[in-house]
Amino acid sequence: MKVLTVVGARPQFIKAATVSRVLRSVHGVHEILVHTGQHYDQNMSDVFFEELDIPLPDHNLGVGSESHAVQTGMMMTGLEKILMEEKPDWTLVYGDTNSTLAGALAAVKLHIPVAHVEAGLRSYNKAMPEEINRIVTDRIGDLLFAPTRTAVANLTGEGLENVTRFTGDVMYDSVLFYRDRVARRPDKYLVPGIPEEYFLATVHRAENTDHKKNLSDILEAFGSIPGTIVMPVHPRTRKILNSNYMIPSNLVIIEPVGYLEMLWLTMNASKVLTDSGGLQKEAYFLGKPCITLRTETEWVETVHDGWNTVTATDPGAIVNAAVSPLPDAPRRDEFGDGNAARTISALLSLA
Repeated sequence: MKVLTVVGARPQFIKAATVSRVLRSVHGVHEILVHTGQHYDQNMSDVFFEELDIPLPDHNLGVGSESHAVQTGMMMTGLEKILMEEKPDWTLVYGDTNSTLAGALAAVKLHIPVAHVEAGLRSYNKAMPEEINRIVTDRIGDLLFAPTRTAVANLTGEGLENVTRFTGDVMYDSVLFYRDRVARRPDKYLVPGIPEEYFLATVHRAENTDHKKNLSDILEAFGSIPGTIVMPVHPRTRKILNSNYMIPSNLVIIEPVGYLEMLWLTMNASKVLTDSGGLQKEAYFLGKPCITLRTETEWVETVHDGWNTVTATDPGAIVNAAVSPLPDAPRRDEFGDGNAARTISALLSLA
């Protein structure tokens, strides 16, 4: 069986590392890895391949930063040639980026089956490009790997139950595996210059970075939180911050970090403030309260019992959530048993 895996952005590298490790251990399975180049600089791309032991891509499209339409079109053009050359049995796509959509569209046009890891998520906010990418990919997918029972219910409600399979969440597999690596060598993955106590923040979604009021409100809230806030910043967001905003004195902006350093930062933070879907889950898996800087979350399972508070960009709500007591209820077991990658590999082999 030949599987062509399409990745292009940081969260996909992490998910693919977990599944690829299993696929490449199965006799008779040959994986072809394609990197679209959606994230392309060393801190956002190369470092993840190095530290997560992901094999070097067999193909790199080098697309880089473009508008949604141009980027997706360039990816589809490059992927079509590779798919025709490789003739895989499955095209495997992850998550909800332009790379996800391009991989699924290019494959389905060539009548190559598409499997979607992390299918069935819904924010019900079509202003998010990610929501469009998810919906379209699920509609044309041949196997939909749902990470939670909520995702299964979403897909069932859309009439896709026949191609839906509950697998658990590959990010849970990943956190369990790499958490232990970080715990064994904390000195190797600690981030220099970070205070002993801090909040961890990330802000990267266009709905926040491209809207002056939203970003201004977030920064106002950060400046009112008692304590240091550490924020790794994407190059694009740093450029926006440097040109348009006053940075609060308690906000420490650092360069993007690798996945294992980010795990270290999350494991040692007091709380997490983010608009990232992946970091919401990682915080939950690691027992860190999260404050979601959006109006909704796809990961409704994390909201139970106060572990994730959705505040949007309301400064008062953000500050209140940051200073509120830690949750005392146990986290629920809703993301599988840590064997999602093995389940996915088995389902691909049986299909």
